Amino acid sequence: MTGVLPVTLEESTKVVQALLYSGKEYVCVMKLHGDTAREHVKRVLTEFEDTIYQRPPLRASVKRQLRTRRIYYIDFLEMEGRNVLFKVGCEGGTYIRKLCYDIGEVLGCGAHMQELRRTRAGPFVENDEIVTLHDVAYWFREWQQQKDETILRKFIKPLESALTLVPRVYIRDSAVDAVCHGANLTAPGVLSLETGITNGSMVSVFTLKGEAVALAKAVASTEETLNLEHGVVAETKRVLMPRGTYPKCWKSGEM
Repeated sequence: MTGVLPVTLEESTKVVQALLYSGKEYVCVMKLHGDTAREHVKRVLTEFEDTIYQRPPLRASVKRQLRTRRIYYIDFLEMEGRNVLFKVGCEGGTYIRKLCYDIGEVLGCGAHMQELRRTRAGPFVENDEIVTLHDVAYWFREWQQQKDETILRKFIKPLESALTLVPRVYIRDSAVDAVCHGANLTAPGVLSLETGITNGSMVSVFTLKGEAVALAKAVASTEETLNLEHGVVAETKRVLMPRGTYPKCWKSGEM
């Protein structure tokens, strides 16, 4: 294999958060039920930047059992009267309505969620190439008339864009079809990989052309994989590329 593709510390941190917690970001307006000092609100918000316990509300679509969720950050933005505007980055499945209620309990005055807007989900950011439903309807009609695939690409992103934050392992063309048939990834098939991969973490398997092949669970870290000449380095969990896209370069077992 050729070596490691370096990533920055900030990128590695985002990768870990996205893999383990499917991070999301919201901007929220919280309504306080009583007068509270601005500095007191700021201090209490920072106290929730950690792993918290939550029980889903009565109208939740999941079972109401106590569970933990991670709050990566809560940024105080502004406060006007009893309205508090803040931005929160959290693990997927966090109930911001319940978070506001808990913050109000700690403040001692009570609070509820007034407004909420999701600004990020994993690698997808609100202001990054926004497409409205009107755009989709217009471009779809244009595609029906012209049958030009480039029109579809204006509002349909490739699958690879959803894997931006997942550590990548690039494999040889000769190993692609075997992985597409569900085979585990072995050391000889790996050409390069990113840093920060640990045993048990989820990785994305890519071709040298940047095409997504599969999602796999690493059974060796980046350093261990670089030193291996044989053996499985990742267990295939979900195949993304259709079989036969690349030529078959492996032998089938005989009956």
